[in-house]
Amino acid sequence: MSEEIKSHLFAIRTTGGQEKVVMRLLEAKANANKINIQSVFWVSDLKGYVVVEAVNPSDAYLAVEGVRHIRGQLRGELSFEEIEGYLIKKSTVLTLAVDNIIEITGGPFKGMKATITRIDTDKEEATVVLLDAAYQLPVTVDANYLKLSSGA
Repeated sequence: MSEEIKSHLFAIRTTGGQEKVVMRLLEAKANANKINIQSVFWVSDLKGYVVVEAVNPSDAYLAVEGVRHIRGQLRGELSFEEIEGYLIKKSTVLTLAVDNIIEITGGPFKGMKATITRIDTDKEEATVVLLDAAYQLPVTVDANYLKLSSGA
């Protein structure tokens, strides 16, 4: 019977644009000083912050102490639920449905509007019919190049 070890997440405020540098500095300091930190990660949507994960909160404080570009720490801990949305990339294909009118944002048909006729969630692709074409031509496009049209 294994006991679950609860780790703690801390948001560390950094100088803007220095998140990756701080991440590497923290990693190097933790390794050199044998500080027990589970992970240090940066989420591109959270500008000016890195997240430190440690089983023991004092290890997190020890790791960030005196590191360049660190501006402070948010009071308290983050819950996993607070950052889960940033960690799990939502699939674009799951937001689409057959008969949606979409705009193509990349590739050779960029800027064109189309109607979705089929969705392949496994391949993350959608088959669309271009609205501006002279005749109905089904085209298969990467779902990441599609966004729901606001003018639908």
